[in-house]
Amino acid sequence: MKELTYPFDSAYILKKRKSLRKALLSDGSSRIHKKIAVLGGSTTSDIVKVLELFLLDQKIEPEFYESEYAQYEQDAMFPPQELLEFQPDVIFLHTTNRNIRVLPEMTDTKEMVEEKLQSELRRFEAIWQSLREKFHCPIIQNNFELPFYRLMGNRDCCDYRGVTNFIHRLNDGFYDYAAKTDNFHIHDIDYLSADYGLKAWSNPLFWNMYKYALCLDAIPSFAFSLSNIIKSIFGKNKKALALDLDNTLWGGVVGDDGVDGIEIGQETGVSQSYYEFQQYLKKLKSLGILLTVCSKNDHENAIDGLNHPEGVLRPDDFLVIKANWENKDRNIAETAAELNILPDSIVFVDDNPAERAIVSSQLPDVQTPPMEGVENYITTLDRSGFFEVTSFSEDDLKRNEMYKENALRSAAQATFADYGDYLKSLQMVATIEDFIPVYLARITQLTNKSNQFNLTTRRYTPAEMEAVWHSPDYIRLYGKLVDKFGDNGVVSVVIGKKDGKTLHIDLWLMSCRVLKRDMEQAMLDKLVQRCREAQIETIRGYYYPTKKNGMVKTLYGTFGFTKVSEDEAGNTVWELPVAGYENQNRYIQIND
Repeated sequence: MKELTYPFDSAYILKKRKSLRKALLSDGSSRIHKKIAVLGGSTTSDIVKVLELFLLDQKIEPEFYESEYAQYEQDAMFPPQELLEFQPDVIFLHTTNRNIRVLPEMTDTKEMVEEKLQSELRRFEAIWQSLREKFHCPIIQNNFELPFYRLMGNRDCCDYRGVTNFIHRLNDGFYDYAAKTDNFHIHDIDYLSADYGLKAWSNPLFWNMYKYALCLDAIPSFAFSLSNIIKSIFGKNKKALALDLDNTLWGGVVGDDGVDGIEIGQETGVSQSYYEFQQYLKKLKSLGILLTVCSKNDHENAIDGLNHPEGVLRPDDFLVIKANWENKDRNIAETAAELNILPDSIVFVDDNPAERAIVSSQLPDVQTPPMEGVENYITTLDRSGFFEVTSFSEDDLKRNEMYKENALRSAAQATFADYGDYLKSLQMVATIEDFIPVYLARITQLTNKSNQFNLTTRRYTPAEMEAVWHSPDYIRLYGKLVDKFGDNGVVSVVIGKKDGKTLHIDLWLMSCRVLKRDMEQAMLDKLVQRCREAQIETIRGYYYPTKKNGMVKTLYGTFGFTKVSEDEAGNTVWELPVAGYENQNRYIQIND
């Protein structure tokens, strides 16, 4: 929704909240349902109402539990029955510097201040530990914003008695805990309040009158930032950028001005801005964000521009370069198909509002942020939260390389008349085994990101996945595929729950980058083998249709399963007898 896209009008959102909510709920979008517990040290009602809007816009339908005013610690340590029954998918602790119980006094010794600091850290760690033990779900915790006044002026930041110094040290303690604790995330209101303006953010009027820990107008910025963490936890991040060239990656039009005439480099303020934007995009690539080009240009001119000696990005930084005179929505759709991702995984970056409007109308799920003024480009992309990081795996680091290797595979395929001969030529080797700790984060990430080859679209939190891993009631498989072009990483996951002599497949997914490579057959062969070892006689598979997983509608049928039921919504149930099953994988060597 345009009204909820950065940069948004906070006053408008607060005023039109009800009508925006009504429009979102009636837009026909498919959303995942998630339960969110908000434990507040101050008034949270307006935060929850605005947070709901951003989550609905990010295709998450939230259900909330709110603690009573300032009951965050009591609810964490001694959860009421309502919270226990609620069983949240994520817990948000909304505390601020108003909730710090002990602060330094000018008469304190260093030892006294240190004890106060450790006392606060122990208190919060006890809260977090209690929540982790009782609910086994991700926790989001605010850090602390700085005070709105400094008793000692500038010395407040370095003197051991300074409140500013004390808050910095408390925050460092929170960060240390987050660094060593899975499923624990910091909501950085220290940064948010500075970005908004600390004086306005901490206006004491709102605390004194309403017990708001921040000013009313800052609530949309706060809620949007929080929503980005939640949508990242549940796999709603974007994956790729489709970038225009002229007046987006450089100033000027390369076809008219020539390579020497475009603005990029260190010479002027404008050229410096384009240079820094390219630097920022290069850093996004290091996070695993896929870079592509979508430009109305002659291909040769585009390549020349990307080879400008003062530029940061080069042609080989891009997985796909669409520089032609086709409509950009068509180029983006083709780029998505070539990368085996959905168009809604792409952010289109173009300085031309007309081009953005066309793409938005033809591909409404593609994000088209307003790129107005090169000096604002980085801020717009950064504050939009498209690529919020809540987990970062080795596969993320290698994602661009993996997609480049896929391009080499596609080129190799074109040289074979027989597809089977092509698959043999790949020299594929798979590891298919029970889950191991080193891959749990990647496995969980896949369950929340994979939409197309995903038969049930069951989503798992890290805590839920760990519970499955520890339970003897499941047969679990991860699949890792390597070929002569490189390592694809963990690409497939199957989870089946035992029920007597029957195994119910709760989850079967695969990364689209290894489609049509026989990996699904190899996974089924191993699943049948494990079933035989567990004396399972029947495998029961389920397909639940979504807007995105139509490609696997008949998958079980192609494997030899028999359809046993189908309801009006298209949900189907399939069965396969283990006895008599013959292995189907023909091209992948299994590494035991």
